[in-house]
Amino acid sequence: MNLLSTLRIALNALRVNTLRSLLTMLGIIIGVAAVITMIAVGGGAQARVEEQMRSLGANVMVIMPGSTTASGIRLGYGAAQSLTEDDARAITAEVEQVEFAAPRLFSTGQIIAGGVNWATSIQGITPDFLETREWKLVAGRGFEAAELSGSAKVAIIGQAVMQQLFGEGSTPEAALDQQIRVRNVPMTVVGVLDVKGQNAQGQDQDDVVFVPLSTARNRIIGSNWGRLRRVHNITIKVRPGANMKVAEDNIRALMRQRHRLQPGTEDDFTIRNLTEMLQAQEESSRILSLLLAAVASVSLLVGGIGIMNIMLVSVTERTREIGLRMAVGARARDILSQFLIEAVTLSLIGGMVGVALGVGGSYAIGHFAGWRTEMQAGAIVLAVGFSAAVGVFFGFYPARKASRLLPIDALRYE
Repeated sequence: MNLLSTLRIALNALRVNTLRSLLTMLGIIIGVAAVITMIAVGGGAQARVEEQMRSLGANVMVIMPGSTTASGIRLGYGAAQSLTEDDARAITAEVEQVEFAAPRLFSTGQIIAGGVNWATSIQGITPDFLETREWKLVAGRGFEAAELSGSAKVAIIGQAVMQQLFGEGSTPEAALDQQIRVRNVPMTVVGVLDVKGQNAQGQDQDDVVFVPLSTARNRIIGSNWGRLRRVHNITIKVRPGANMKVAEDNIRALMRQRHRLQPGTEDDFTIRNLTEMLQAQEESSRILSLLLAAVASVSLLVGGIGIMNIMLVSVTERTREIGLRMAVGARARDILSQFLIEAVTLSLIGGMVGVALGVGGSYAIGHFAGWRTEMQAGAIVLAVGFSAAVGVFFGFYPARKASRLLPIDALRYE
């Protein structure tokens, strides 16, 4: 008996028991759909972390003011206001592992252009900040040395601010040389940033206005910050190939020396290695994806056990049919092939239906729950292949049992 005839007999047997076949496939359908959906959700989480790492820039640290104690009460991070612009210059000059150290001031305020106003983040920076964060300009230019030293009234705006002030259809080129008011200070737009997206905290990084650090200090934030040259934080980019831990230790030692901290005294600043934090988050997302896929795979195993159970019942019910086929010339391998084909067919059809449900479920989660999902072709191929393997593995024992029946015993079976 050829393979085509065996396949036709197997499909006819499945069609005779349609309801049983559908119920048997249900476990495979749920398992495959769950695996694909969980991998898509986990892949979306990983992709989000990778985007955050790219938006942050490579090998980045941030120094923030530390805590302080007032009237016996320990205040939170940032209360000490201990960082200065000179600290950033010293780090760049004295720590060989550091490529850039960019001081930054930030605040919020109203931006006005014509009759339109918008509340946004206002940040005072140096050109090193854009280099540190790998932030590109899509139009215009950066700040010039004379503008940095002279508190010039110039600004670089993000794409979200551009669209809010000048309309959804505005272009970066059209925004150049436009006059805006930043906290009632008139300024000229000299540059427009490329799209950056959200950061790790979910904040829109395109909703920002950059001004020279001296401009923010002297014209926007106030005289207290200007007199002491204080900054809110310092963003540091470590040279490619340099050891991040060594760089962090050297920066800490230099900062303690500059701030005249005695041995045993707590730091009045905090160093955060953002790259390591995001790498740890990425590893956690990867492990979570594997865990979700492993849990979902249990459904496939349960479905496989269901297939084996139904196939064993089918062998018992069709014992006389098997004996009759053997009596008229069917070989043991023909019987084996028939029952294996039935099991694999159940698995493959269930796998394909499961793929459709998994893809649909992934898009539904992304649309209704607002989660990012990443559909992976490899996950679909893996799920279908695994479902076929489940059919072969769990279908082999019933098929082997059927093929080893003796014709005379099978014909006598009641």
